[in-house]
Amino acid sequence: MIMITTGSKTSVLKVIGYAAVALSVTVSPLAAAPPDSGTASAAAASDPAATVLWYQKAAVKWREALPVGNGRLGAMVFGAADCEQLQLNEQTIWTGGPYDPTRPGGPEALPEIRRLVFAGKYSDAHKLFDKSMMGEPVEQMKYQPLGNLYLAFPGHTNAANYRRQLDLDTAIADVSYRVGGVNFRREILSSPVDQVIVVRLTADKPGALTFVAKLSGVTNTTPPGDERHSVETLDSGELVLRGKSGSLWGVEGRVRYEGRVRVLNEGGKRATTPDGVSVEAANAATLIIAAATNFISYSDLSGDPAARVQAYLQQVGDKAWDRLRTDHVTEHQRLFRRVQLKLAATETSARPTNERLGSYDPQQDPALAALMFQYGRYLLIGSSRPGCQPANLQGIWNGDMNPSWESKFTANINLQMNYWPAEAAALPECAEPLVQMVKELAETGSKVARVHYGARGWVFHQNTDQWRHAAPMDGATWGTFSVGGAWLCTHLWEHYLFTGDQAYLRDIYPLLKGSAQFFLDTLVEHPERHWLVTCPSTSPENFPIYPGNPNYDDKYGVNICAGSTIDMQILRDLFAACAEAGKILGTDAEFCAQTAQARQRLAPMQVGRHGQLQEWLEDWEDKEPRHRHISHLYGLYPSSQITPSATPDLAQAAKVTLGLRGYGSTGFGRAWTAACWARLLDGRQAANALTDLVAKDTCPNLFSLCYGSPQVDGSFGATAAITEMLLQSHAGEIQLIPALPPAWATGSVKGLRARGGLVVDVAWKDGKLVEAVIQSLTGNPCRLRYGTQTHEVKLAKGETFRWSGQ
Repeated sequence: MIMITTGSKTSVLKVIGYAAVALSVTVSPLAAAPPDSGTASAAAASDPAATVLWYQKAAVKWREALPVGNGRLGAMVFGAADCEQLQLNEQTIWTGGPYDPTRPGGPEALPEIRRLVFAGKYSDAHKLFDKSMMGEPVEQMKYQPLGNLYLAFPGHTNAANYRRQLDLDTAIADVSYRVGGVNFRREILSSPVDQVIVVRLTADKPGALTFVAKLSGVTNTTPPGDERHSVETLDSGELVLRGKSGSLWGVEGRVRYEGRVRVLNEGGKRATTPDGVSVEAANAATLIIAAATNFISYSDLSGDPAARVQAYLQQVGDKAWDRLRTDHVTEHQRLFRRVQLKLAATETSARPTNERLGSYDPQQDPALAALMFQYGRYLLIGSSRPGCQPANLQGIWNGDMNPSWESKFTANINLQMNYWPAEAAALPECAEPLVQMVKELAETGSKVARVHYGARGWVFHQNTDQWRHAAPMDGATWGTFSVGGAWLCTHLWEHYLFTGDQAYLRDIYPLLKGSAQFFLDTLVEHPERHWLVTCPSTSPENFPIYPGNPNYDDKYGVNICAGSTIDMQILRDLFAACAEAGKILGTDAEFCAQTAQARQRLAPMQVGRHGQLQEWLEDWEDKEPRHRHISHLYGLYPSSQITPSATPDLAQAAKVTLGLRGYGSTGFGRAWTAACWARLLDGRQAANALTDLVAKDTCPNLFSLCYGSPQVDGSFGATAAITEMLLQSHAGEIQLIPALPPAWATGSVKGLRARGGLVVDVAWKDGKLVEAVIQSLTGNPCRLRYGTQTHEVKLAKGETFRWSGQ
């Protein structure tokens, strides 16, 4: 038995499966912590080994530059002593403008596509889908850069004591060095409070600061190339960049934008030229960068970018640097300091970040995992704040007019992975842009459902852009993935599971219902097995070996099928969420019963001849055995359909699958693999996957890589995987350090969130629990597990529960 004390009242707690280890437990009443405090023992000042990226050289390539962002405005800081470059982004600059990609003919073609699939004529079905079901245009729009700010510092070529860093705890990039006996410093931040980027330039000798500021747009060398931009220098010491986005795929470029740089020198002289602003012999200077577009919503471009920029600058007014900095840091730390992760720091941990990456050994530098964990949280705070767009493939940071995969919102894993850390890593507000996107996709997707499928509800496929394109795109190889929207709905449901917010649930329930309606209308019975399946379907981007499928049919390949495993898993979660949400809200009893009945008829998960979890209904082989996507393991992570305790046979099949795939490829693939191993309670294998991620698919600035192209998904995925190694709450109980790797033998984490409205702190030493502190934000009961020990706890809202090993 365990004794619990609440005030003066003592009670006996029933213990289940209690091992022969003495534990002391204390419950104390505590006012419910507001969301901003985030933890029963709020994280204090940061540990540099876990929160500072630093380098002894300037960035030469974009992937080496350091990101700052406020959710809307981003900059990549290169940091050369003699010529600073800030590559700038405003998140609503995209090619094209509002457009409708739907086209008629889909409902008439669907029966024949399904007949061909069930008859095994996959290539014919693929070609008919391409011909009759794709959106127009087939491709989508591209995310675009705003421009570049260059700061030239004459005579600063040979700098000593150079250091370039990004402090995740303050969200400030910093460059410092010494030239001619003078110490120079630059601080760069993107303020979520004042909605501007601020550059602060100082020297420790009066009158030593001289520089020239120039602003430039980015020119596209690829047709049609009709984007336009111009730069003007004003006598007031401001640089102004104005432009219009380019057209693409027949969609006219209609985004108008303005960027303005205000140069404020302290002492010295300021002068203007047609292409820049020069400052000579100043003591210090502050540059304020404001930018905006005419974007109001995916269907409205009636905004005035110039008026918006002026409003931002007026809001800043004459605020001094110290005030700008303090306001920015305070707001950033309100979110960032909710969670603190400490792992052992060594001499290696004190080395520059690029050197830590290049020689990474988790035994020699455990704290690098803590840095990766916090970096993902930092990127989410910087690229996805309420009122903004969601984080795309590159967050908000992109310097290329033709970025890889258009830097879109790819929803067959990447967009979802971007938001995996949001709930458990205590950043639920950062998922608000995703919720808004789903609401907008439900609007555009309802027409796609009707026009392309003749169905009710709404559907979203594999990719979207700022204009919320929801139709099949890129060709049948990708376009047959119809559950992208349903997958996003599971994120909405997860937020409810973490918070218990019924007002929120009532708000998002129509989105769940609309997605479920589409699939109730479009699921078909398998002619032989009589299961309900999606058809057409695909397992994202992977190619099965089935009769008549060449390696790559024509340009890409044939992978059309019926009832892929991931489709069935996602719909199983969607239908369950609908039924439960309707029950909680006391609504739609008949409809919820329909979803529950349909769920029972979905094709089940199956184990193949190699002992693996099948990716398709049929036991087909993979053309790429080490494929980057592990879509059929959705049921293991992020879903809870496969667990070692409840479904041991499926868990074993998942383990076999991971063994066949290895540690994956690409940043997102390796991060997903790490999370799956964590769910299988194998911390050693999870850590191995993270080590592979560092060694093969991590940029010097900690962005992840996808076939050589920087992305943020793997960075977010690493944060999520590390969270799962330390805390799990998906299986109906709170599991403490369930997948702790040997390299993390001693450490602590504060402020993680668990389903049921719980905030969890955990400390451990030599691989054993020292103490756990659980605070309830909702008053829900919970079941706690550490190894084989379990017990149930009922906490009132605001109470804390302390569990100490002795």
